[in-house]
Amino acid sequence: MVSLGIAVVSMAKPSFLRAEQHLPSDLSAATSPGFVSSRRRDLVFIVNPRGANGRTGREWKKLLPYLRSRLGSDCNICESLTSGPSHAIDITREAIREGADAVVAVGGDGTLHEVVNGFFWGGKLVSKHDSEVPHTTALGLIPLGTGSDFARTFGWTNDPVDAIERIVKGSRSRIDVGVITKEGGDLHYFINVADIHLSAKAGYHASKYKRFGNLCYVIGALQAFFGHNNHDLKIRVNDGEWELNPQVTALCIGNAQFFGGGMRITPNAHPSSGNFEVVILQDFKWYDFVLKLHKLYNGTHLSVNNVLSRRALSIEVEEVVGTNSIYVQSDGEFLGFLPRKFSILPGVISMIC
Repeated sequence: MVSLGIAVVSMAKPSFLRAEQHLPSDLSAATSPGFVSSRRRDLVFIVNPRGANGRTGREWKKLLPYLRSRLGSDCNICESLTSGPSHAIDITREAIREGADAVVAVGGDGTLHEVVNGFFWGGKLVSKHDSEVPHTTALGLIPLGTGSDFARTFGWTNDPVDAIERIVKGSRSRIDVGVITKEGGDLHYFINVADIHLSAKAGYHASKYKRFGNLCYVIGALQAFFGHNNHDLKIRVNDGEWELNPQVTALCIGNAQFFGGGMRITPNAHPSSGNFEVVILQDFKWYDFVLKLHKLYNGTHLSVNNVLSRRALSIEVEEVVGTNSIYVQSDGEFLGFLPRKFSILPGVISMIC
């Protein structure tokens, strides 16, 4: 098999070498005594070169020599540069269909979000073309973007060298993914936190100020507060009875713990738990956020009287009085407005951890 070395691929449908036989599930197995591999493994690194005002692209170029020194003897390192929104979704799907052993998101939570959505097509996991034996493409992450909230749940730092060492080690764990549905709409997947109303509106505005780094979250929150009103929402948990939740400020559905640049909004969530943590903030005023902001960041806000928390496999959320103005986002990506249903897909993806 021909070695790819560093193959720069920037088109929507890159072509990758196909595996000729089933591979071990992790790199450590491939390097264990007595194991003989018939080919080099294909690892696809999807990079948003414009992420974090271009810092992602610059840092990635610096990383390449180290990446090659640690992985180049055992792997084909395939570099795919995204050219715009949703490009990472297309690259991921094609990489999986061509039998890649892992697709690694290089960037922030937005890039990771697109890569996760690329694992699915038409409500099902994407699979390898003409596969006669089981083959699982793993998800990997090198955090290099403005926000790296998902990595915080695992205790990972923003040190890309640590991330490369995780990839070298190759240990894998099954993780959960959330799916968002709307009547008559497409399915949408998320791996970190989905949220509704004020926090989603703040995220929507923050996305316009990413050139300011983490300060964008502060600017987005301030802009979201202007003209904000709490709303009565009704929810249905695990397909049960509808419940009224009055004066909701924000409703967050956590598959992981952090969002908004380090706010530990769903502190008991974990991507391997098999369920969501749902946190509802009710009747918050602007001064409540000023006084309780430290609690939101350190995850102790669940003790506050007007904060509710519960576990859920699924949750539907609708307005009591329809205004079509209640924002919805997932992993920092704006999705539109209510109503929506959020459901867990337990252990659906294998992740390099």
